[in-house]
Amino acid sequence: MNKIFIIIKREYLTRVRKKTFIISTILFPLLYLGLIFGMGYIADKSKQNLKVAIIDNSGYFSDENLGFQNSIDDNSTLTLIKDSTEKIINDYKAEGFDGYIVIPAINWKEGYDSLYFKSEKSYGSSSTAAMEAKLNRIWSGIKNDSLKIGSEQQVILKKRLDVSPKNIQDENANAKTAEGIGYVAGFLIYFILLIYGSQVMMGVMEEKTNRIAEVIVSSVKPFQMMLGKILGIGLVALTQFLLWIGFVLIVYNVGKLSGGDMASGLVGSIQNMFASVNVPLVLFCFGFYFLAGFFFYSSLYGAIGSAVNEDMREAQSLSFPVTLLVIISIALMTAAINDPTGPIAFWGSIIPFSSPIVMMARIPYGVPGTVPWWQLGLSMSLLILGFIFTVWFAGKIYRTGILMYGKKPSWKEMIKWAFRKN
Repeated sequence: MNKIFIIIKREYLTRVRKKTFIISTILFPLLYLGLIFGMGYIADKSKQNLKVAIIDNSGYFSDENLGFQNSIDDNSTLTLIKDSTEKIINDYKAEGFDGYIVIPAINWKEGYDSLYFKSEKSYGSSSTAAMEAKLNRIWSGIKNDSLKIGSEQQVILKKRLDVSPKNIQDENANAKTAEGIGYVAGFLIYFILLIYGSQVMMGVMEEKTNRIAEVIVSSVKPFQMMLGKILGIGLVALTQFLLWIGFVLIVYNVGKLSGGDMASGLVGSIQNMFASVNVPLVLFCFGFYFLAGFFFYSSLYGAIGSAVNEDMREAQSLSFPVTLLVIISIALMTAAINDPTGPIAFWGSIIPFSSPIVMMARIPYGVPGTVPWWQLGLSMSLLILGFIFTVWFAGKIYRTGILMYGKKPSWKEMIKWAFRKN
C-alpha cells in the first residue's frame, strides 16, 4: 500500500507543479467567460439594422401599422413608399435604403406564399429575421382587423396548451431542467475521459521512452504501478475540476452580493431551476461517475501507452477502439435523455463502459422515480468491478509491454499478454 501511495504522490505532485497545469487551470475559466461574452459582443456588432422600402400594391399596409412596428424595436426599419416607386426600384441606394420589398395585389383571405427582399447584396436569414417578424406582425393585424377580432379575442387566441412530462413517482422533477443537467454532466465527463485518459497514455509512453519504467517495474507490481498512476492523475483531474467549481461559486456569490436587477434575476432563475433537482445526490453521483469512469478508461489508455513506442500514429490507432466506446456512450446518452426509462437508457446506464455518461443523464430526472435505487446500486457496483478488472487487465499488459521495444503490437497480442500465466 505504501508503494501505491508513493506512486500516487509522485504522479500528483509532478503534474500539479507544472506551469502548464497552473496556466490551464486559470486560463480555462477566463477563456470560457471570454467565449460567452465575446460571442455576445460579436453577435451584437454583427447585427444588421436594415432600412427597407415597402412598395405596397395590396392597399393593406399603411404608415400607421409600419410606424407602430418600427416603434417596438429598432431592428430594421420599414418605410412605406407611396410615390416614385420606379425610382426606388431603379436606384434604392440613392434614397438611403438597403433594399426593397414589393407587396403584390392580393386578397387578405388568400395571403401570399413568399416575398422577396431585393438588393444587390447577399444577406443571410438572420439578417432579415427582424424584418420578416415585423411584416408578419403587420399581416396578422390586417387579418384580425378584417375578421373583426378585437384585442381581447386576440389574447384568447394566442393562449396555447403546453404539455410537460411528469413522473407521478417523482412529481418535483422538471423534465427541461433534468435534460439540461443531463447534457452538461454527460459532456463534462466525456471531455474529462478523453483529455485526462490520454494524459495517462502519454505519461506511460514518456516513462517507457525514458527507460524509467524499467527501474520501477523491478520493485513494484504491475497492478500497483498502474493503480498508483491512475489514482495520481485522477487526483490531478479532480483538483483542477474542484478549482473550476470554486471559480463558478465565486462568480455566483459575487453576482448575488453585487445586486442589480440582472444579477438578482440570474441568481433567482438559477435557484428556481435547481429547486426541482436533488442537488446533493446529483453532485455525489457526478463525483462518483466522474472518478470511476476516469479510472475505468484511463487504465485502458495506460495499457495502450505501455504497449506502443514513440510513434503517436500507432498510439492513436490502438486507442481508437477505446475512444469509440466514449463516443458511443454520447450517442446512448442522447437516446437516454429522450427516453430515460427505456431499454437503451437502462442497459446504457448499467454496462460499465457507458454508465458514467448515460447514468448521469438519467439521475436528474429523479431517484427513485426514474432511476430505482437498485439500478443505481447495480450500476455503481458493476462500474467498480469493471474498474478493478481494467486495472488488472492493464497491469498485465503493462508488465509485458513496458519492456518491449521496436515491435508494433495489436489488440489480439495485448489480450494474450493479459491472460498469459506469469
